[in-house]
Amino acid sequence: MGTEARDGDDDRRLRAAPAPALHLHGGGALPEVNLSTRRPFAEKVWSDLAETFFPDDPFRGFGGLPPARRAWCALKYFVPALDWAPRYRLAKFKYDLLAGVTIASLAIPQGISYARLANLPPIIGLYSSFVPPLLYAVFGSSNNLAVGTVAAASLLLASIVETEVTADENPVLYLQLFYTAAFFTGLFQTALGVFRLGLIVDFLSRSTITGFMGGTAAIIILQQLKGLLGMKHFTTKTDVISVLHSIYHYRHEWKWQSAVLGICFLLFLLSSQHLRKKLPKLFWVSAVAPFMVVVIGGVFAFLVKGDEHGIPIVGNLKKGLNPLSISQLTFQSRHMKTAVKAGLLSGILALAEGIAVGRSLAMVKNEQIDGNKEMIAFGIMNIAGSFTSCYLTTGPFSKSAVNFHAGCKTPMSNVVMSVCIMLVLLFLAPLFKYTPLVALSSIIVVAMIGLIKVKEFCHLYKVDKFDFCICMVAFLGVVFFTMVTGLGASVGLSVVRALLYVARPTTCKLGSIAGSESFRDVKQYPQAKSVPGILVLQLGSPIYFINAGYLRERILRWVEDEENLCKGVGHDLQYVILDLGGVTSVDNSGIGMLSEVHKSLERRGITIALTNPRLEVTEKLMPSGFIRDILGEEWVFLTIKDAITACRYALQTFRRKGEDEV
Repeated sequence: MGTEARDGDDDRRLRAAPAPALHLHGGGALPEVNLSTRRPFAEKVWSDLAETFFPDDPFRGFGGLPPARRAWCALKYFVPALDWAPRYRLAKFKYDLLAGVTIASLAIPQGISYARLANLPPIIGLYSSFVPPLLYAVFGSSNNLAVGTVAAASLLLASIVETEVTADENPVLYLQLFYTAAFFTGLFQTALGVFRLGLIVDFLSRSTITGFMGGTAAIIILQQLKGLLGMKHFTTKTDVISVLHSIYHYRHEWKWQSAVLGICFLLFLLSSQHLRKKLPKLFWVSAVAPFMVVVIGGVFAFLVKGDEHGIPIVGNLKKGLNPLSISQLTFQSRHMKTAVKAGLLSGILALAEGIAVGRSLAMVKNEQIDGNKEMIAFGIMNIAGSFTSCYLTTGPFSKSAVNFHAGCKTPMSNVVMSVCIMLVLLFLAPLFKYTPLVALSSIIVVAMIGLIKVKEFCHLYKVDKFDFCICMVAFLGVVFFTMVTGLGASVGLSVVRALLYVARPTTCKLGSIAGSESFRDVKQYPQAKSVPGILVLQLGSPIYFINAGYLRERILRWVEDEENLCKGVGHDLQYVILDLGGVTSVDNSGIGMLSEVHKSLERRGITIALTNPRLEVTEKLMPSGFIRDILGEEWVFLTIKDAITACRYALQTFRRKGEDEV
């Protein structure tokens, strides 16, 4: 018995002994890992900052240029119009002219409708389609985006501002807060673009946006029952319970005339949408359909004196261009919190929608847009808009899609739209006073139906249940509580999910694939076979303080399970190989974890080897002494195959020595 115990101790000592200085395989030395390269601290910091804030490296081609040329290229980067305008030709203008006129016909009814949705004077919606598009044409980088107001942001702004004051109580202050919110939105968006902080917008995942927009669309559709039924009184709350209660409570205000006219408008608009899907070349029919509804509705209301027969109308729209509103910005302390909150939340939402729309349309044409330049463009146009009687604007999907399908070539289509709106403001605005409110409600309802993406909900449920939950939290939060609650809860759940991925990273056991040199996850590839006496583990995330404890316990659990398997087939676990190819960084807690795992396995007579550590990892493991003093440089390899070869060679060598000693 004593002899067996002594033999076991000798075997463990042999397995834990250092590997030979040369890792031989077929008579040739194995390639060694470069452990000597270390970057200066300043270089590391600059590299990290560049990857964080300049992942696209926009100035990479400026280095070899003369100073004057470099300055001109930098100016063209921040002012894209300087790049495309000198090369602009008449051949492109005919396409932009058609697209601009088409989106102008959509901007008029949408501008009036969304202003009404925000409880603003209808003329504000037209103002917001005049100045901002001109500025976007100069500073924007997308050839397809059409600028204007959006329903979701309009309702979000109204829901936040109405916690301070309602349009009925103090219409002047209400309007001032909208202008001030647009100013803070512009400042926020410009700052994000200048300081390259677009990653903040990335916290709004696609699932969050899908759920939020769907919930907002559902609420907006229900709110339009006020206009469809000709009601005068309505709740200022946005949750579905309050909206439905208000509709029932004021049922005595229902007007059958408005309802009948609304049904006719809805059928006409939905028919135009159906025609566009069946015959894509007739997209212009659905594009001008809202404008036709406004014109036909206005003529009808004028002829039958609709305002006297149950068909409320928009009312007077004064003629003239945007008046300056810079003096109406309010920075009083009691109103600042509301204005800042409204500006920041609506600004993030507007950025997410505008950039997503611009990128999706650019991909179709194999073009690229710069998200940070878009933020600067949105910020500038919202700051200027707040000075010229406009509220928040961005790139709405419906208008941008029409612009795209109309064949736009450059941002000049936005200029054409602005000119059309200018002509309307100067000469035609009073004619829209007879527009029935039911027509505007019908336009909004049809526009919102497309935002409830039921197919996307089903797709998320099939592909990723957690993403589906994030989407539904946003949707139900908006529908049953408030827009801010739904958006915040969904973003919070997304952040929790991201933290879980960091705190509980994936580790897996690798096995060799027969007939190849590849090692793959044994769960994904059941045919992958483990190497006898050797456990290969893959770590696939940075090793930080937040996950170091989990990784330690998980590695030791893998080792314990493998030891039990090895005993079942009559041999011992001798080596553990950690594949660090997916580990992008390690901190002091991570280094401490690796040291603890090494000590724990060393007591069991098990040797650790590392494979394919990245530069960011080795330049921390070497100065810490983990590789040099604890593990040994001879146990760091380029590939898993090299590590296994060295482990087998070391074991055979020391076993032969042990046999010679015996």
